[in-house]
Amino acid sequence: MILSSVSLTVVPSALAVLAYGLSSSLPSGRDPEQRAPEDRAVWAALAAGWLAHAISIAFDTLQWQGSGMVARFGFAPALSVTTWLVLAVYAAESHRLGLPTMRKWLAVAAALAVALAWIFPGQAHTGSSLSSWAPVHWITGFAAYGLVGAALMHAAVLRHAEKQLRAKPAAGKAGPKAAPKVLGMPLLRLESLTFRFVGAGFIMLTLTLLLGFWFTTPWHWTHKSVFSVMSWLVFAVLLAGRWRFGWRGRQAVRWLYAGSLLLLLAYVGSRFVLEVILHRSTEV
Repeated sequence: MILSSVSLTVVPSALAVLAYGLSSSLPSGRDPEQRAPEDRAVWAALAAGWLAHAISIAFDTLQWQGSGMVARFGFAPALSVTTWLVLAVYAAESHRLGLPTMRKWLAVAAALAVALAWIFPGQAHTGSSLSSWAPVHWITGFAAYGLVGAALMHAAVLRHAEKQLRAKPAAGKAGPKAAPKVLGMPLLRLESLTFRFVGAGFIMLTLTLLLGFWFTTPWHWTHKSVFSVMSWLVFAVLLAGRWRFGWRGRQAVRWLYAGSLLLLLAYVGSRFVLEVILHRSTEV
């Protein structure tokens, strides 16, 4: 039984790592709007990695042991789910965003997250030890991580496009052909899409915090809850500044980075310290 469980976990994880590695190493066409023949192999490998990644997440986080279901969570599975969600968003918008370099970095990050989730599977929780609201709390928490991660991806693309616009033509070249190539999406639309992801992530984070307050008895101000509330406040200020004062550009991106870092420290950071450094178990 143990060998069977281990094999079920290792096989999709290994396939995901190999497929992501292949996708990140293969060259791709330079024009995102005109798919080159070599792009088919790139996206086939990425799709295979994404599907194997999904299976590995299911096997890693939900397992049958003894008399019932066991849910297993930790810092590494949280990173794995986050990268999986961000890759899904990137794949859905790849025809407009392009950027092979970003695809390679996302594939490498996803491969590392899958490997970490296999090495550090997290803590097991039986159904009897959990509140009935716990699964909803986990789903909203993972959704918040994924949506904020998608917002970070769009912010990085936006900064890349702005740098291209400010880039000077090469010496001895002039005219439209010398102008830097920008994305197949207007920058204002890309900026608006970035804040939509921030807003959706903020809603999911709000629901996560409310559910945590609701079913956790007695409530304790742990490192996870403190960083989560701080992240919520930063995102609230960012959205308020965007709505009231029209924040944009570097100012908005800095607030997004700050809120994302606090959110990362909230669950992933605190669980990493507890699981890896202190070797202690704790509640999810």
